[in-house]
Amino acid sequence: MPRPPTREFEAQVVAQLAPLRRYARSLTGDVAWADDLVQDAAERALSRWNSFRPDSNLRAWLLTILRHLYIDQLRGRREITVDDESAPWRTLEAPRGEVDGLELRDLQRALYLLPVAQREVLLLVCVEELSYQEASAVLGVPSGTVMSRLSRAREHLRVLLGQDPGRRTASLRVVGTTR
Repeated sequence: MPRPPTREFEAQVVAQLAPLRRYARSLTGDVAWADDLVQDAAERALSRWNSFRPDSNLRAWLLTILRHLYIDQLRGRREITVDDESAPWRTLEAPRGEVDGLELRDLQRALYLLPVAQREVLLLVCVEELSYQEASAVLGVPSGTVMSRLSRAREHLRVLLGQDPGRRTASLRVVGTTR
């Protein structure tokens, strides 16, 4: 019978729930699905805690588990792509009277228009601030592929946000790229 996880390990997993939830919501666009995904990922991490290498990055390990669960669920649902008519960003509302809210909505729409591979890299490196090597481990691709996808994602977002030349668009700020 496997040993239960230590209290310290459980506390470390709990401390990562907010980044897991943020990433899951970005992937799914659905609050309930994201919450279920985070719970499933946390349960799997705690049940397989012996497979975690203490000298590695816990957040990257947890994000990998979450991503694998997400892909499995997509396959089970046979929803590998998001239908434009039911895309999550179609129902998002910007805060009334706020230009920043409109820019955020535009950015959210553009994010969901990116190919999944580009969106995942952008979220991991720019939002979750993982290094290229950590994102590479989460996605199971070489670091060069991460850098290439990130570059294409940034350029694709710039194009998507600038399609209407008469409209003010959100500035694209990317963090964590010097890692």
